[in-house]
Amino acid sequence: MRKRDQERFRKILLAQREQLLGNAKKTLSGDIHLDPDDFPDEVDAASSEVSLSFTGRLRERERGLISKIDAALEKIEEGVYGQCESCEEEIGIKRLEARPVAELCIDCKAEQEKLERGMG
Repeated sequence: MRKRDQERFRKILLAQREQLLGNAKKTLSGDIHLDPDDFPDEVDAASSEVSLSFTGRLRERERGLISKIDAALEKIEEGVYGQCESCEEEIGIKRLEARPVAELCIDCKAEQEKLERGMG
């Protein structure tokens, strides 16, 4: 992969990382909370609890994505970003544009998903 492309993806990954960290800071700063005194009935409380649980699951997924972003940034530093972890061929630019944290080329990813479907 050319240096120019690596730099472009580094900027994309850093921007995604900052956005995700900003979301996490909002959660931690108290923008999301559950106070039973705020709800006049059990239905409102239950609805808020479901919403809070959903937000927690989203934050957990975001934390996983931050880890993948960090790994991709490390690969850029090592000069191996865009290389398939399975076959070691280059991952296509279009795939990386769609999913900058991609670890597998499209063929290896399709094979992995086929195996997962067979097991599940």
